[in-house]
Amino acid sequence: MSINFSRRQFIWYSSAVFGTSLLLKACSNNQSSTTTATDGAEISKVAIVLPGGITDRAWNQSGYEGVQLAKQKLGVETAFVEKVSQADQTEILTDFARKNYNLVFAHGGQFDAAIQQVAPQFPNTFFVGVNGAVQGENIAALRINHQQASYLCGIVAASMTKSNQLAYIAGQKFAATEEELRGLELGAKSVNPQIKVSSTFTGDWNDVAKAKEATLALISTGADVVYQWLDSASPGVLQTAAEKGVYAFGNTNDQLEIAPKAVLTSAVKRMDLAIAYIAELAKSKQLKGEIYKIGLEKSDILSLGKFGDMVPEDVQKKAMDAKQGIIDNKIKI
Repeated sequence: MSINFSRRQFIWYSSAVFGTSLLLKACSNNQSSTTTATDGAEISKVAIVLPGGITDRAWNQSGYEGVQLAKQKLGVETAFVEKVSQADQTEILTDFARKNYNLVFAHGGQFDAAIQQVAPQFPNTFFVGVNGAVQGENIAALRINHQQASYLCGIVAASMTKSNQLAYIAGQKFAATEEELRGLELGAKSVNPQIKVSSTFTGDWNDVAKAKEATLALISTGADVVYQWLDSASPGVLQTAAEKGVYAFGNTNDQLEIAPKAVLTSAVKRMDLAIAYIAELAKSKQLKGEIYKIGLEKSDILSLGKFGDMVPEDVQKKAMDAKQGIIDNKIKI
């Protein structure tokens, strides 16, 4: 069974259980619990909290599909809440814990502060910050090595630019996006040290108008290759790039088909497989309070997508050779 809770349902539930939760808290004051997913009760209920919609064909959809994959593989009950604003994060995480969900994924680095606030109150629930930088007794982070993928894209970008100016667009600035930006810059400068990389953060992963505006602004400064990490707004960047005759990169999914005249390749991040992997660790009681970082060595999870027809074979080979060099630890980022 998979349940989609709305924010209104959570507010109603919070009111209904308020008295009960106070009683439970009073009773638990005389008890000490260190139960986690690794040494406690069987994992039977898994939830995910998403900042955007599950049909964005990008970050949020991949997270939702990961929990669905966990349900298929492990036979757990699942639930989700989509389009959760920053202001509602703590409330939603708290209510999933109160509903006895053993494993709760918060799908984005922007949830880190909320996880740290809620997790100590619910030692029997394990919280996983996807893209997060948090860890604790019942807190883990799942991180894709964004820097490795963007490093490869940087090589491609530097090989294709004519202006030697690249651009990076993301929804918010936090550890994962800064890591990805740095990888893009390092990869590009490994080809041409004179490359310049400018960046902007729109403040919204799904606002198409803001994405287009940011893209046009960067193009106006001379950037002719744009690397984006957005959710529902990503097509806005890719299509604008195509209209203006510049290149771009897909992200999370293989997005070549969205703008085949513009997309050089995509940083493909199979978050569905990564989330299912973490759920399996929890189910087998092996999940620990640490940061799990998955890189190019797991090619089923992190890889480059299809190359656009405009990318010469020698440039493709250069990127693939670098990928193998990273896997073989010959290239250290």
